[in-house]
This record gives sequence, C-alpha cells and structure tokens, in this order.
Amino acid sequence: MDALLLSRIQFGFVISFHILFPAFTIGLAHWLAFLEWRWLRTRDDLWRDLYFFWMKVFAVSFGMGVVSGIVMSFQFGTNWAVLSERAGNILGPLLNYEVLTAFFLEASFLGVMLFGWRKVSDRIHFMATCLVALGTLISTFWIISANSWMHTPAGYHLVDGVFEAADWWAVVFNPSFPYRLAHMVLAAFITTCLVIGGVSAWYLRRGVHPEAGRRMLKLAIAFAAVAVPLQIVAGDLHGLNVAEHQPVKLAAMEGHWHESAPGAGLPFVLFAIPDAQAERNDYEVAVPRLGSLILTHSWDGTIAPLTSVPREDRPPVAPVFWAFRVMVGLGVLMLVLAFASVWAWWRGWLFDTARRGSRWLLQSWRLMSPAGFVALLAGWYVVEIGRQPWVVYGLLRTRDAVSPNIEAAAVLGSLITYALAYAVIFGAGIWYLLAILRRGPLPHEPAPDSDGGEKTPMRPLSVGNDPSTGDGPRASREE
Repeated sequence: MDALLLSRIQFGFVISFHILFPAFTIGLAHWLAFLEWRWLRTRDDLWRDLYFFWMKVFAVSFGMGVVSGIVMSFQFGTNWAVLSERAGNILGPLLNYEVLTAFFLEASFLGVMLFGWRKVSDRIHFMATCLVALGTLISTFWIISANSWMHTPAGYHLVDGVFEAADWWAVVFNPSFPYRLAHMVLAAFITTCLVIGGVSAWYLRRGVHPEAGRRMLKLAIAFAAVAVPLQIVAGDLHGLNVAEHQPVKLAAMEGHWHESAPGAGLPFVLFAIPDAQAERNDYEVAVPRLGSLILTHSWDGTIAPLTSVPREDRPPVAPVFWAFRVMVGLGVLMLVLAFASVWAWWRGWLFDTARRGSRWLLQSWRLMSPAGFVALLAGWYVVEIGRQPWVVYGLLRTRDAVSPNIEAAAVLGSLITYALAYAVIFGAGIWYLLAILRRGPLPHEPAPDSDGGEKTPMRPLSVGNDPSTGDGPRASREE
C-alpha cells in the first residue's frame, strides 16, 4: 500500500462518486426542459407539477456533483503533481474552458431556474432551464475531450518531457473523443430515463400519483426504446475505435490472451476467470466466432492478443473483463425491458396491474432504476483501468505521474477523511433525495405575494413538505 496505489484508490473512490451526479443531472436537465416545454404548450397543471418535483431532485443532485468535483480537482496538485507539470499545458486549458463556457452558464441560469418562478416571465424561465441543460452538455464536451486526449493523445509535441499543444483542433477532437462523447451523453440520458421509469413504476405499484406515474412511464419507455439501441450502436463504434488505438485494452475486455489459429476467428467469452499469471482463462464459456463478428464485423477477423505486449504494458485483466460484462449485460437487460414495455403498451395491458405481466414489468422497472448508475460505473472502470499502466496512453506511465515526495500515510489519512466526509454528506443528500421521491409530485401553487404586492422568489428545496398534511413551512400558507 504505497503512495502510488493509495493515490489511485483515492482518485478512483472520489471520481466514482462524482461521475454519478453529473451524469444524472445531464439527463435530468433535459428532462426538465421537456417538462416545462410541455407545460407552456398545454398549460396542463400536471406538467408544471412534474417540473417542480424533478427540479428539486435536480437541485440536490447538482449540488452534490459540484462538491465532489471540487474535491477531485485538488488531487491533481496534491497526488498527481508530475501529471499536472507535464500535461498541464493541455489539460489545464481544457478544464478552464469547461469552467468558462459551461459551469458559469449553468450556475448563472440555475439561480433563475430555481428561484425565478413568478419573478420572470414564463418564456424567460424556460430559456433559463434550456441554458442550464445546454451548459451540462458543454461541460460534458470539455471534460470528455480532456479525458479522451489522455487515452488517444494528438496535436501535441514534447519539449523536455512536457506536453505542449501544436494543434488545438487535434487536441480537442482527438481520435477517441467523438465516440466517447456520444457514448457518455447517451449513458447519462439512459441513466436518468431508468430512474424516472423506476420511480413511476413504484408509484403505480403503490397506487399513488397514478396519472403522473402513467405519464412519466410512457415517456421513459418511449425514450428507452430509442436511446438504448442507439447506445448499442455507439458502443459498437467505440469498440472499433478502441481496437484501432488501444488494442491491449480491447484484448483485456475480451480476455484474449493468445493469437488465434488462422481462419478460426475469435470466440466471444461469456464467462471466465482470467489468470494473468498463467496467461489463460479458467472455466471459460465461449461462443465460437461471435467475438470476430462483434469486434471486427467479419466472420474470421482477429485482434492483437494480450501476449503481444510485455507484462508490464498490460492492464489488470480481471476487473476490465468483468466490468465490461456487467456493462454489456445490463445493456441487454435494458433493451429487453424497453421492448417488452413497448409491446405491453401497444397491446393495451401495460397499466393493468390485475395482470401478472403488467406487475412483472412494473417491478422490473423498479429493479432496473439503479442499473444506469451501475452500468455507468462499470463502463468507466473499463475505460480507466483498461488504460493502465498509462496515464497518458503510451507516453506517460501512471507510476511516473504521481507526486514524488508524497507520503503514503498522508494519502491514507486524506482517503479516510474523504470516505468519512462522503459518508455523512452524500448519505444525507441521498436520504433527502429518497424522501423527495417518496413524497412524489404534489400540486404546485404560485409564490405568495409580500405585503407590498411584490412577488417573492420560490423556495424550491422546501421539498419534503406536504401542504395537505399540515407539516413544514408550506403549511403556514394554509394557516
């Protein structure tokens, strides 16, 4: 447990928390824009109630994402000083662009979105919601560009071991960037879609908020039926890109150790226990030639095996192998759930809870509601662990990027501190989010006027209070 390993564990721990909240808010911001657009078009109060319900969820999630992101950025200076010194000329501007073009946009109009109801016109409020959604996409653009450059570096030249930009267009639009951006944005949208569908199914199973539950579940099913197949296509294109630029990572994903016999093709390994020491898979269950068809789109295509590079240049195979199968397996389940729900909807028994098939589908949506988060983390582990032992692929090793004088005890102490702080802060935040979701969408009322007749801003996070039960600050208006 030296400083290098502890620094890697710490960064992995922090980013595993951080990535969940921005991914959720990317999809949620666009969901809010859709809900407000529907309310402006129809003036149906239910659309407005749903908007304010999910806006509260968005506000809490956004705040937790900001907190975890700030902590993550500190580590570039404390734990990864050599990376900052050598690649800071490229990574620094990309991250600054994210702050200047995205975070400021989100933060500015987030205030209007949260507190501007009845203070600005409906159209201005809708514009603020749309700009917050746009800001999440721009933020994703720059973050994925910076991370993709570390996987497929381009547009640089080295000066005394320091990376300097020679062509910013090539830096930003590096070879893996378009595929990873599409894959990440779709993953964020699908993650949010599954949460919305799972919450809706829970309401319908409990017999509460039936109209809201039916409306949200229909939208979740329609979106999943389109987005999940698109994600599979995006993942396939991304896999072809990985085969071209990071073949060792692809070999680890497939557990492919040795060169195949000529004309034999590649099997698709369904199950195995990779043995890195013996360079083989134990208890392997595979489908002949299916790997060639998926990975190369040909019947007898092949890829470079793990043994084509020295041991020190290979990533840890087992976590990459299994994380990839978790991601793909959940993707298949999402596709089955989406198409089965479309079938039930078309046949007219989707909401017939007296029918066993309907109950099974609603229960499946409930169980799959966290699946997007799990698949997101699994995919991220495939990407980042599969890049090892490089932090800038093929150019800078992870062991050479860690801060030279950092002590293991200091890293361990900060890791324990982070773990305890996250347990308290995010435990409370997630508890509050669950309280919001349990309460569900309530009829939304206009903000009260002050004594002088001037409209007061909304309090969007007084969210656990139910005016019908007489608890909390919202009840004072009834009194």
